Amino acid sequence: MAGKIKEISAQDFKSEVLEAKCAVVDFYSTECPPCEALAGKYESLSLIYGDDVKFIKIFRQENRALAEELEVSGSPTVLFYQQGKLMDERLTGGIRRTDLMKNLDQLLAPERAEELKKKIVSKERECEVLILGGGPGGLSAAIYAGQAKLDTVLVDIALPGGQVSTTHLVSNYPGFIEPQPGFMLSHYMSEQAKGAGVEFVTAVDVSEVDLEKKEILVDGFERIRAKKIILATGASPKPLGIKGEREYKGQGVSYCATCDAKYYQGKEVIVIGGGNSAIEESLFITRFASKVTVVHQFAELQANKQAQQKAFSNNKITFIFEHEPREFIKKNGSMEAVVEDLRSGESSTIKGAGIFVFAGMKPNLDFVGHALKRDQWGYLKTDEKMYTNISDVFAVGDVRSKEYRQITTAAADGTIAAIAIAAELA
Repeated sequence: MAGKIKEISAQDFKSEVLEAKCAVVDFYSTECPPCEALAGKYESLSLIYGDDVKFIKIFRQENRALAEELEVSGSPTVLFYQQGKLMDERLTGGIRRTDLMKNLDQLLAPERAEELKKKIVSKERECEVLILGGGPGGLSAAIYAGQAKLDTVLVDIALPGGQVSTTHLVSNYPGFIEPQPGFMLSHYMSEQAKGAGVEFVTAVDVSEVDLEKKEILVDGFERIRAKKIILATGASPKPLGIKGEREYKGQGVSYCATCDAKYYQGKEVIVIGGGNSAIEESLFITRFASKVTVVHQFAELQANKQAQQKAFSNNKITFIFEHEPREFIKKNGSMEAVVEDLRSGESSTIKGAGIFVFAGMKPNLDFVGHALKRDQWGYLKTDEKMYTNISDVFAVGDVRSKEYRQITTAAADGTIAAIAIAAELA
């Protein structure tokens, strides 16, 4: 095994981990994209910290009893031990190098941690196409660029897939008769791009972005330069900005039904919004919750007619129209939404175990400054070839100004940008 890493099984856990001065343990699985994304980071950090901290890997499928004993339920999961004691923080899923380093530093004396970090050598590399974002737009661009034999690097601060990976079922993507789980559709796209030779740099911190120079800094030490950049950073759920929303995010307030609906089995929940996402996700939530109360600011839903029909015929869903939330309150482990009647101005309180917010989206562009031209909602303006106003910088998918934002329209954007780039670099 490369780096200063040792793979062990359950019978060696006591001697190799619990009896070690300091140890870090990676529970991994096969055919696991997040595990693959972690592997390179784990290996490179073992070369820096490996003389002070034991770097251990354990194959989770073959050591299930130990994994269950340690409450390891997903791959990868990284645990940190000091003098045989399990430290408080554990890392799972798309694990960032910076988070690994932070926890490794805490195992050591501060002066030793600083000494070791001086070993980190800055890296530089060049490519032809740099794609920022791994949703359908970025992945489609990657597939086309890779198949055109362009040296292509895809960078994402999370794992590839974008919003699609958290969508429970996708029923309208061409080529699939049966609805596909969003994470599997994302997986197919990612594997196709990798098969075309695209390099993936995922679950990282993008420290700097210079669109004029066509370069970025990843994790504070790796600089990537390109001839062309495609911005495919997508959009994120728009917060309401009311009292209690930020305070209880992840503790009763959620923006992802696929992620969190399962925790509300047999309970009542509240959904804020009346567009496609709000109604389609409400229908999904009814698989678990006993009741869903939809609060919408208008007198009618804005969702597509098919979703509306399903929602109105679902006896688990009730609607409160022409109301807006003003505050979220947590009491005795449950949530309350204080809502205002927009007609009368009167306030009332709705109670539920949790609150899901689907109030629109905002483009993920905080990192690029203000040189790019945008529309009135902050989305990037492009021409028909996906060019922005900055030379050799393209924008595709949900980050782009357009009328319809769907998986297929994002894929089309990525296709167009990649074909345009291939023609220019030929």
